[in-house]
Amino acid sequence: MQTFTEKALTIIKQIPAGKIMTYGQVAAIAGSPRAARQVTRILHSMSDKHSLPWHRIVNKQGQIALHDEEARFFQRKSLQEEGVEVDSNDRIDLAQYRFDPLMMMMDNT
Repeated sequence: MQTFTEKALTIIKQIPAGKIMTYGQVAAIAGSPRAARQVTRILHSMSDKHSLPWHRIVNKQGQIALHDEEARFFQRKSLQEEGVEVDSNDRIDLAQYRFDPLMMMMDNT
């Protein structure tokens, strides 16, 4: 049986370029809807080791949630290079860019 961390890593790795997910969305699909902060910890501690597309994760408002200005700039730039529109408040339209792996699985059946 996979741990929450293993499930979250699998989900994050599946996010395609040009799409985003929220911390809470990853947590819920991984089996623990109240573990958004755990997803943050996973991204912080394992992004380099597992080559995670950490820049594709945003908060529940669709906003870049990083406080470090350099990291925020890098995330914005990375998303824009993938075709994601980021407004002047670092917000992304969730309706347009949210990735739903559950819908993808249903489409493949």
